[in-house]
Amino acid sequence: MESSVESWWVLPITLIPAISGEQHENIATIATSFAYLTVFACLAWAGASLLYWAHPGGPAWGKYWRARGKAPKPTTIPGPRGLPVVGSLGLMSGLAHCSLADEASRRPGAKRLMALSLGPVRAVVTSHPDVAKEILDSPAFADRPLNHAAYGLMFHRSIGFAEHGPYWRALRRIAAGHLFGPRQVEAFAPYRASVGDGIVAALHGAAGSGGAVQVRGLLRRASLYYIMRFVFGKEYDVSRAAPASGKEEVEELLDMVHEGYELLGKENWCDYFPGLAAIDPQGVGARCAELMPRVNRFVHGIIQEHRGKAIAGGEARDFVDILLSLQESEGLADADIAAVLWEMIFRGTDAMAVLMEWTLARLVLHRDVQAKAHRELDEVVGRSNPVAESAAPSLPYLQALLKEALRIHPPGPLLSWRHRAITDTYVDGHLVPAGTTAMVNQWAISRDPEFWDAPLEFQPERFLPGGKAQDVSVLGAGGRLVPFGSGRRSCPGKSLAMTTVTAWMATLLHEFEWLPASDAVDLSEVLRLSCEMAVPLEVRVRPRRGV
Repeated sequence: MESSVESWWVLPITLIPAISGEQHENIATIATSFAYLTVFACLAWAGASLLYWAHPGGPAWGKYWRARGKAPKPTTIPGPRGLPVVGSLGLMSGLAHCSLADEASRRPGAKRLMALSLGPVRAVVTSHPDVAKEILDSPAFADRPLNHAAYGLMFHRSIGFAEHGPYWRALRRIAAGHLFGPRQVEAFAPYRASVGDGIVAALHGAAGSGGAVQVRGLLRRASLYYIMRFVFGKEYDVSRAAPASGKEEVEELLDMVHEGYELLGKENWCDYFPGLAAIDPQGVGARCAELMPRVNRFVHGIIQEHRGKAIAGGEARDFVDILLSLQESEGLADADIAAVLWEMIFRGTDAMAVLMEWTLARLVLHRDVQAKAHRELDEVVGRSNPVAESAAPSLPYLQALLKEALRIHPPGPLLSWRHRAITDTYVDGHLVPAGTTAMVNQWAISRDPEFWDAPLEFQPERFLPGGKAQDVSVLGAGGRLVPFGSGRRSCPGKSLAMTTVTAWMATLLHEFEWLPASDAVDLSEVLRLSCEMAVPLEVRVRPRRGV
């Protein structure tokens, strides 16, 4: 005999005779009507989707212009239609900067401004310096688009991702006046020198053993130690791969930074279809939820340590002390301070290491450029003398080769953080509605022969006096070279980053000759949060100072 569980399906059949003929007809009518309505709704949705999709720029733009009805329409922005519903989301996977540049090259006028749909999100991207400057300097683009990973990692309370408004303005004021001002950057000089000496010591050890060095790990560890010193007041020995003290803490930090880096660099569909956040198809939300308790324990623990020292009458020494001293006057909660500090660790560790790895790769590949840099250092500093940071203004070729590395290998080819229009505005004569995401393709601008002579050639001389790019700055003065952004949303730590990289590169070049570990240097790219070398650089170093 079948169990009740096995025979449950018999019950609906036994009830059929109990339904009268009239009731049966009503149910059939309702079911038929529901089926027709469902089919009609699907056809209407499909028709509307195709109608929206037919508009240049794709479905998100088509929906916007249809909603305007008979209102006068300005000049249409050229752009790909993509696919119905999802638009051009496929362009954002892989090397998005290359895909967008290729797409813009196919359409007249699209290099200046191109429209595309990222699911239901309207977006524009420019590959032209004049339009880039217009977007970056416009107060209309002072906000950031939705980013679920940024919210999950507390970055919506940090300088980079905070919503435009009083809180963000307070953070910018603190950054400019107390954290990254000229006086503060100068005060960090001893930390830069100490960490630079540690890198040199580690490389001397590698040179003595005659083995190859994978520089990425060393540079990231050095960047982390440097940031830990001026942000948290903690000091580690860079020359040790695993420091004798604080080993577990360092490994924990490196792991947290790597995980956060992976999460923020992932193209998350929930950013375009917020309804997907409930099911979290790519697992970004779940991973953020696992990471943040670790971050909070670490950062809040250090905040409490510093608060105890402040109560005991200690002097302000690092960023934690500075932020705690401003907490009451600026209305900062502990969570706000933790978010700002976490962003500094996260972004600083990545940005400097990526730039230095690309620069060293070019120096290994272009031995003539390296020889010119060595010659300049020998003439200005002296072959047997150590490099002082004060020598930097007298090293124009070194500064030129760093600019050239930023030009041809911008760490953020789409400037890392996108912009969002807070009001309707006009860009290059086109109406860009409020809520539109804006991107600047710095990679495309940097490799365009319209704006640069021989753009694919590594030529630092273009930035020297007499060169065609002698007046170009990397700090955001124009639109040709804006690796740190420009305007209100530019990177507040750009001066600190460039001062640090210049000091360290001067030391590394003066101390060593940089040689390839194998026959070739692979310059292929991979785009995560930053655009980094797909194959980590391996080198051999030969000591040269005093030799």
